[in-house]
Amino acid sequence: MKNILITGGAGFIGSHVVRLFINNYPNYNIINLDALTYAGNLENLSDIEGSKNYKFVKGDICDAQFINELMQKESITDIIHLAAESHVDRSISDPLSFVRTNVIGTVNLLNAAVAAWKDAYDQHIFYHVSTDEVYGSLGETGFFLETTSYDPQSPYSASKASSDHFVRAYANTYGLNIKVSNCSNNYGPNQFPEKLLPLMINNIKNNKPLPVYGKGENIRDWLYVVDHARAIDDIFHKGKVGETYNVGGFNEWKNIDIVNLLCKVMDKKLNRQDGDSAKFITFVKDRAGHDMRYAIDATKINKDLGWEPSLQFEEGLEKTVDWYLENEAWLKNVTSGKYQEYYDEQYA
Repeated sequence: MKNILITGGAGFIGSHVVRLFINNYPNYNIINLDALTYAGNLENLSDIEGSKNYKFVKGDICDAQFINELMQKESITDIIHLAAESHVDRSISDPLSFVRTNVIGTVNLLNAAVAAWKDAYDQHIFYHVSTDEVYGSLGETGFFLETTSYDPQSPYSASKASSDHFVRAYANTYGLNIKVSNCSNNYGPNQFPEKLLPLMINNIKNNKPLPVYGKGENIRDWLYVVDHARAIDDIFHKGKVGETYNVGGFNEWKNIDIVNLLCKVMDKKLNRQDGDSAKFITFVKDRAGHDMRYAIDATKINKDLGWEPSLQFEEGLEKTVDWYLENEAWLKNVTSGKYQEYYDEQYA
């Protein structure tokens, strides 16, 4: 019997991981820990919240005493750590909140794991989910490998790089069984509309400007969020202890090309004339320190664990657009802030 603590399980990626583990492993107890800040939304998990092997706990990984008590109370056997501040723009305006959550919060979890699993580290897994942004920015060629030197360029990526280093340091110092993964840009259902695709979908739907940084030349590798959850499943169960796995979609797009493709898809879905939505594209001042290109080489996870993306980007984009158009109430609640009332309604 495993009692797995999944941190940040009400967030975008975390909710898909929680759902996959709940449905695929009925003999596991899944404890979803989330502070329910602006991007944590329990509506993301309304379909599984009645499952017998699921429990939600509201709490902050920055509260060390709370984390230690939770580890003991729930007899936590393993941790999948996704909780993080993740939006680069927010990290530029408020770097300390990223240090608090991403660095101190991670160290609190590591300390709690050391205390709870002492003398039996080989029976437990601490799996840390990170980002490709820790590697910095690429030129026109090349890919991020698991051995690529870290070169973070934003407060967000610096905080994640720091947390990665702490995880590896605790493995070396205390003997924790760790696994680390670094993933490219995710997209799909339930993503908070501060990120590119849900922001653009919502603005297109409401005939609002579509803000694109600079000339839209920045390149990202995109992965459908369900495929990332599958990769996390594979790494947790089959990945080697102490190893790092890069997870990517082999799928590079310039931001402006993605926005133009999205406009075409939305025009079709909304029965508009081709080109109607693209008229709202507005180029805005570039983000400070904007990395030019990210690209993941996911050969290792494919070769060692047999994982590969299940969807081509065009298919995944269609599925994503369909989900947002079919879940207008979810999007309305998120953009109005009403989703924050869900916890009080369900758990008060």
